[in-house]
Order: sequence, then structure tokens, then C-alpha cells
Amino acid sequence: QVQLVESGGGLVQAGGSLRVSCAASGSFFNIMTMAWYRQAPGKQRELVARISASSSTNYADSVKGRFTISRDNAKKTVYLQMNSLKPEDTAVYYCAREDLRGNPTNWGQGTQVTVSS
Repeated sequence: QVQLVESGGGLVQAGGSLRVSCAASGSFFNIMTMAWYRQAPGKQRELVARISASSSTNYADSVKGRFTISRDNAKKTVYLQMNSLKPEDTAVYYCAREDLRGNPTNWGQGTQVTVSS
């Protein structure tokens, strides 16, 4: 069973940067598709970015050019670098492992990111 633990959230001013991390336990991290989702108050959880085992990536239109997802297989960690943050990026950010169909199968506990205007 995979366990995911996020870290690195916090409060940042608009235009600033933040990096969140997700450490995974268990085996075979290097063949997992990993993703970041977020959920703002009163809204549905949405996909932010995804990275495959081969490190191909895709992003939500709202974060393209501002966010970068990456992975370090030796550390079993996936990162989300967030630049040019906007108040609308405020949400709880969740790390997830996905199956081959892109469905999340494991979730972290989430980390709060708050962007002040």
C-alpha cells in the first residue's frame, strides 16, 4: 500500500513562489503516475498536474506556464513548483497516485496553500 505525505504549503503573497513536496512510501514508485490535485473552498477537487513514470507531464490550463511538476525517483518524491501565484490558486493541494486510466487510487492528507492579494 502506498502512503503519501505532503509538505511545503503555506502563506505567500500574490506573484510569489512556493514548492510543495510529496513523499511516498512503498515499492515501485518509479513506475507510478503521480499527480497534484487541489480543492478550493466550495469547489470540486481538480487536477493540477500529472507526471508519468517516463516523466511526461500535463497541466491544467489555469496553471500552464506557472507550475512545474517533477519527480525524484531516488527520493520517492514528487514536487510541484508554483510560480507567479494568484489568489485563485488558494486551495488545499493533494498528492495522488493514479492508475493507468488516470483515476486517483491513493491520496495524501493535503497541504494548505494560501495566496494573499
